Amino acid sequence: MRYICRMQLPSKLIEDAVDQMASLPGIGKRTALRLVLSLLKKDSKDVRRFAESFIKLKEDICECSICHNLSDSPTCSICSNPSRDESLVCVVEDIRDIMAIEATHQFRGRYHVLGGIISPIDGIGPADLHITSLIDRLKSGEIKEILLALSTTMEGETTAFYLYRKIADFDLKVTSIARGIGHGDELQYADELTLGKSIVNRVPYENSLNRS
Repeated sequence: MRYICRMQLPSKLIEDAVDQMASLPGIGKRTALRLVLSLLKKDSKDVRRFAESFIKLKEDICECSICHNLSDSPTCSICSNPSRDESLVCVVEDIRDIMAIEATHQFRGRYHVLGGIISPIDGIGPADLHITSLIDRLKSGEIKEILLALSTTMEGETTAFYLYRKIADFDLKVTSIARGIGHGDELQYADELTLGKSIVNRVPYENSLNRS
């Protein structure tokens, strides 16, 4: 790593491309250089297609007007799927959690993406999350169960408790994923089998309060 940082690259174009690639999370200078050199070996049409896919992604991706999932259209494929149970809504932090849960094939309800979790140290409060739109969805009376599938970190549990208090006046069941997910774990990193069992064996949220 130190060698690459000190090395004089033969081209300003390569240097700029490496800097851009290295700006992505988890990619260091060495990996960035390897990726850039790999792209140089590709056909110009392939590189153009590669670049245009990201431009189109940035310009055309939108947020589902119902659940805030990322989508190609105003309503995501899950919310528009009539076979999904609209009476059951799973509340998650972001779309990576949806992907993790969908991979288990154990959940047939719909979702609500908060867009983060309450974290005072990061300056994120309830007003910064999609909580108001969740309350609006509950007012329709169609939702009968809310599954709080947030990470078991301190911030995740704080957010879950805040939501539990916020929706206490609604006539619905509030559940949480079972303890198969270890304390301090983020949902997206749980293996599919463990996550799937935690969803199937979900428990009333009050049970988690009694364990605290």
